[in-house]
Amino acid sequence: MIRSFTAVACLLLAGLQMPLAHASEASNNAEINSLKQQLKQTRMLLEQMQQRMDHLEQQVDHYSTVTAAQKSASGQSVTSAALPEQQSHPVSPQPATPPGSIMPQYAASAVQPALPSVSGANESANAFNPEISAVLNGGYQAFSQSPSGFSIPGFPLSDAAGLGKRGLHLNESELDLASNVDNLFYGSLTVSLSPAGGANVEEAYVQTLTAPFGLTLKAGRFFSGIGYLNQFHSHHDDFIDRPLPNRAFLNTQFGDDGVQLRWLAPTDTFLEFGGELYSGHAFPGGGGAFRGQGTWDAFMNVGGDIGYSQSWKAGISYLQARSTARSAFDAAGNVIGNFTGNSRLWLANLVWKWAPNGNPVNQNFRFQSEFFYRHERGLFGAAATPGAAYLGRQFGWYTEGVYQFMPRWRIGLRHAELFANNSGAAVIAAGVLDTRGHRPRRDSAVLGFSNSEFSRIRLQLSRDATQPKIDYQLGLQYIMLIGAHGAHQF
Repeated sequence: MIRSFTAVACLLLAGLQMPLAHASEASNNAEINSLKQQLKQTRMLLEQMQQRMDHLEQQVDHYSTVTAAQKSASGQSVTSAALPEQQSHPVSPQPATPPGSIMPQYAASAVQPALPSVSGANESANAFNPEISAVLNGGYQAFSQSPSGFSIPGFPLSDAAGLGKRGLHLNESELDLASNVDNLFYGSLTVSLSPAGGANVEEAYVQTLTAPFGLTLKAGRFFSGIGYLNQFHSHHDDFIDRPLPNRAFLNTQFGDDGVQLRWLAPTDTFLEFGGELYSGHAFPGGGGAFRGQGTWDAFMNVGGDIGYSQSWKAGISYLQARSTARSAFDAAGNVIGNFTGNSRLWLANLVWKWAPNGNPVNQNFRFQSEFFYRHERGLFGAAATPGAAYLGRQFGWYTEGVYQFMPRWRIGLRHAELFANNSGAAVIAAGVLDTRGHRPRRDSAVLGFSNSEFSRIRLQLSRDATQPKIDYQLGLQYIMLIGAHGAHQF
């Protein structure tokens, strides 16, 4: 098929060039320039179509290989509709992205099983070999105020909510392994490597491939499906850092040891329900309260297409955590307080995407926004005291837009705000829970360059008014992905 297509393309290009050979340069400059432009556009179109066809054929080979391997292992066939990779898309699939182009339009997430890429006579033997990848992450940061004094008045923060260090730095690197275990299960492992040394298991879970009735079960350690941004690894974001509300309410990103159950409704419109039960050790929980089952949540997502060029997704989530001596930290990592009680968090999110005729290769735009409301009741005090009565009502939201205006380049703007209304004996003047009459805000602008979907460079400027004294921040970041790269979801 590709050879026939190439032959037709050559004839088409030859046909466009024939008038040029017979035109008079002196009298037909306008026509020549017009034909040259048409020729250039046609060549670009043909190259893109050729790349798409190659990519589609590779995908067909991948699916055929997995199906053959699964049949060989179990004697049964597995339909593509049962794969969690397919279930994670809220809308009908967009046109395939040509290899080497800058897309993904949306961040990849480890929640999607990766299909093995194999060929030749050893397909069945290699179908379940793990995909191995690494993420290299580093850059430079500058602040007009000292990052060691960072805090958000009225919000007790956990250990990962700080700004980082000044100057050149290496961020955490990642090692990822993912594969179908057999015809029933998929497994994924992500290990983060600290620049100071040491390793931490960021995600390690098993997920079903063929559960009945549109169900998907996951167990292990993983990022929660609440909200929109939380489930994605941060190196897939369009901004260098997470929004201000994610830092305050989720310690940048919420994940824990637990189980998750999702159900995809058999409807034309994307409709998904999910729930999770966690051990309760991770913020906003703490201490593994309620016998190691102290945190649970539920979420619902709905989405659809608007014509050929637009798609959307909206969701609501609820998270409840029971805490026993949940620590609050300052920017230097010192414990400055503890909370014991109940924490309830509501989230609402909306995402809208646009790409001309559904093709995001050259141009696309994404708008996303999330709203947070938290209600906490219990005791809050210094690190070594039982604490005094505390009632917290806290709000937050952010809105961001990212526009890819040409291949490889994109720009983005983000605005975020927080508001706290805390009461009780634990709220003392100039203390952690005292808002000091200030409403935290943060504005960021980012310029990103992606030579391919495996490399990104970002330059970000921020005006940080989380504290009464404004901090102007500059960040430069590089992200390089080595090895296999998972599929992308909405």
